[in-house]
Formats: sequence, structure tokens, C-alpha cells
Amino acid sequence: MAEITKLIGFDTTSRDSNLPLIEYVVERLEAVGVDPTLVHNNEGNKANLLATIPAADGTRTGGIVLSGHTDVVPVDGQVWSSDPFIPEIRDGKLYARGTCDMKTFVAVILAKLESIAAAKLNEPIHLAFSYDEEVGCLGAVDLVAAITEAGLNPRGCIVGEPTSMRVVRGHKSVNVIRVDFHGVAAHSSLTTQGVNAISAAAEFTRVVDSMAQGFKQDGPFDEAFIVPYTTTTVNKIDGGIAVNTIPAECTLHFEFRSIAADDPTELIERFRAEAMRIEESMREQSRDVRVEFTVLAQTPGLDTPEDAGVVALAAELGGIPSPDKATYGTEAGLFFNAGIPTVVCGPGDIAQAHAPDEFIELDQIAACEAYIENLLAKLSA
Repeated sequence: MAEITKLIGFDTTSRDSNLPLIEYVVERLEAVGVDPTLVHNNEGNKANLLATIPAADGTRTGGIVLSGHTDVVPVDGQVWSSDPFIPEIRDGKLYARGTCDMKTFVAVILAKLESIAAAKLNEPIHLAFSYDEEVGCLGAVDLVAAITEAGLNPRGCIVGEPTSMRVVRGHKSVNVIRVDFHGVAAHSSLTTQGVNAISAAAEFTRVVDSMAQGFKQDGPFDEAFIVPYTTTTVNKIDGGIAVNTIPAECTLHFEFRSIAADDPTELIERFRAEAMRIEESMREQSRDVRVEFTVLAQTPGLDTPEDAGVVALAAELGGIPSPDKATYGTEAGLFFNAGIPTVVCGPGDIAQAHAPDEFIELDQIAACEAYIENLLAKLSA
């Protein structure tokens, strides 16, 4: 519990630096003789951490990756019953931002560091802690690249996102896109002199809604998901300056979450083509218009085969076998795309993530502790 309290005390909301937390983890690792590698962002104010606890014979390749992100979502505008950065136990639950998503998993690993470092491992354990997962899995891109470039070649990865300790081997891709519509301003009484950017955004919204309906009706389908098809939705629109002015600017944000049978790259190009079609329509009114289509974030999906060794391993360690796939995206797809068989299995329920009064049940913490202990025993046998 001390490690959880320590990590939660670092406010690592994604808009801020995670370096104080990372520096603490570095200290903990160096105290047990492990020299980690830091992979910073371009600004130098955030870092991923990669550390290898080698096998007893010094082997540093192969083995298992334990992966977690260090950032949390904001608490802005939320009403909490207690300080979100000071853990509080009530009725068998630990309340604070990050208890569920996902500092508990990282903290349990840190609490076991001495035992891990002292064990006579048959294969290494790699720790991979990232930044900016909550804003598009940004940090993990370079973190996974560092694993590949170092030639570590792990045989499996366990991402400790909250699954209530179920073994999850699949989730959809997550793709976030911004479309900027640049029209022509005019007085609202002179509609022929303007090009309405909001109307253009509304037309694109209808396209997104139509594609969403097509996915729902025609598939393809994967019944392992609660929503068994690719989804897409417009979630934010900003535009206009006054009720009596034809709006020259409108920005739209939308996302789509695709199952493995739908290629996200192909879907992006379908959406882009629709945006360009609308641009051409706008140019029939004026040449002084344009549409900008920007992919803000892409989190690849996860579709680890059922017979992959890491799936069986996760169950042997105490994870609960499950046919279900997660409704939310994780960094697991990045590891999977790098050729590392990956599952998601961690303490807590995703239903509590991001919410006010976020909590994790104490028995989930105990289950995670047993899980890491079982991994240590398995790799030391």
C-alpha cells in the first residue's frame, strides 16, 4: 500500500510532467542494482522507462514485459468525496485518481522489486512504463521502439490495464481525427457571398453517421466485443463567431474504433476522401476555401491468437480466462504490432476509470500481488 500511496501522490495528469514519478522509480531500481533506460519526449519534460532484470545467468533477451502507463486523466470539474491525490480506504475500496487506471499495477511491481532482483530467474523480466497513454498512447511508440532496437526480443508482454484480472487478448483500434473546415465569412443576410463552414462540418457529420450505420448493419462482426462491429462518432464541434455571421471556420473531432477485420488505414482514407469531396463542393461557391484532415492519434488494435503462449501463461499466473475483448484501447496493440504476443490483465474495473471517486477494491490489489508473486515463482522454477 505504501508504493500505491507514493505513486498516487505524484500528480501525473497527462498535461503535466511525469518526471518526478519516473525519477522515484529510477531510485527504487538503482537501489536493487538495476540501471534503467529513459526515453524522453522531444520537449524533455516527460519520459518512458525501460528496465531489465536479467536472468540469473545474465541473459537479458527473451522473457516477459510488464507494461504500464504512468499518466492519469484530469480531475477538473469532478466532485470528489476526498482528495483525489491522497488515497483513502472506505468500505474495502481504495479511492484516488489512478488507483484503478493504472498506478496500482505499477506500484505492486515496485513493491516486489527486492524479491524480483534477488530471484534466480530463468529468463529476464522487463519493465516498460510509459507517458501519455491517456492522450493517444503517445509515449509507448518510442518505448516499444526502444525494446525492438535493444534486441530484447521478449516472448510475451502483459499490460496491466484494469480488467478485473481477466486475461484479455483483444481490443479495437482507436483513431482520433480532426477536420478543419475553412469557409468564407459574410453577413448572414448575404448568404450567397459566404461559404458556411458549419454546414460543411454538418455534411461530414452525416457521412460519419452513415458509415456508423453501415458498420452496424453490414459488419464485419466480432462477437467477442460488447459492440461487435467497428464504431465511429463525431464527438466535438467548434465553429462560428456570431448568430448574424456566416461562419468561416469550424473544427470537428471524430473517432473510430475498428475491429481486426477492418483495416484502420483504409478507413482513414475513406474518411479523408469524403472530406476532400466536401472541399470540392465548397469550392463551387468560392475558391478561397479548404478542408484540412489531421490524424491526431492512432492506437492499434490487439488481436493476439488464443493459442499464444502468453495467453496460457497469464492464466497460469492467476488471471481469469475470458473469451471477451476489451471495449477500450490500450498500448497492447503497439507491442503486438512489434511482434510481441501480448495480453491485457490487471487489477481494477474499467468502469471506475476516469470517474470521480475512482477506486479499486482491496481484494483486486491482493489478487495482483499474488499474480506478480506467481510470475516470479514461474520464472524461477
